[in-house]
Amino acid sequence: MRKTGLPLILFGLVLGFSLHTTSANAQASRTWVSGVGDDVNPCSRTAPCKTFAGAISKTLAGGEINCLDPGGFGAVTIVKAMTISCEMGTAGVLVAAGNGVNVSAGANDAVYLKGLDFEGLNGGPSSPGLNGILFNSGASLTVDNCTIRDFSNFGIKFAPSTVATLNVVNTRISRNGTASAGGGVQVAATGFARALLSHTTIDKNNFVGVAATGLGPTSSIQIFETTISHNSGIGVAASGTGASAKIAGSAIVGNGGAATSGNVSSLLNNVILDNSPDTTPPSTGGLH
Repeated sequence: MRKTGLPLILFGLVLGFSLHTTSANAQASRTWVSGVGDDVNPCSRTAPCKTFAGAISKTLAGGEINCLDPGGFGAVTIVKAMTISCEMGTAGVLVAAGNGVNVSAGANDAVYLKGLDFEGLNGGPSSPGLNGILFNSGASLTVDNCTIRDFSNFGIKFAPSTVATLNVVNTRISRNGTASAGGGVQVAATGFARALLSHTTIDKNNFVGVAATGLGPTSSIQIFETTISHNSGIGVAASGTGASAKIAGSAIVGNGGAATSGNVSSLLNNVILDNSPDTTPPSTGGLH
């Protein structure tokens, strides 16, 4: 019995170790997508996935998804800390309905998106996408060097229910919204939301350029060295309790509505020209 039992015990130990190793290796800290990939792959560099949705389930929390080459990688919902960074040509997120990226992450989770090209088909041959990026929950969202256009609601809608921050840098947000609603960027928090737009272009949106909407304690936007131009409605609007916007070193030009409306203040170093009308926001001592 001893001679028979020992191999069985060893077999059990080896099997248990094997199962543990398989489970631990199911996700990687860095995964890859490719225009010619396949979501049945492990999303490694030599066997990439086809879509962001296929890769995210195989990526550890706090990990990163990269693009090997240009492609259309589809919509995705992010529920954990995650970086999606693509600088190898066009990283397309084309959406015929719904949102391009949904962020519903944990309270301490940071999400970083870089080098993505969002297309919502608003006015195109099929039903339009709703928002380029919809942020529902998480600690922070950074949008870096992206293009977001042709969505029927907003390019970015930032609507957290708790404390969260938004940073948009080196990004272009164009042709979003309808004749009476939506637009470029909306911060509409039921909690505490703070947003910084820096070195960004928000132009030709079908309604408001940038909006802070007071649904909770704080919805504040700071706008630095950014161009807000030729939107069909107001350039920068802040309405409701807790909503505010501050602008510095920026251009608000050629908007079909007022340059600014509501609780908007300025460092007095902005260009405000050819809006309807050229409203002048009061001065502020600094961005704080």
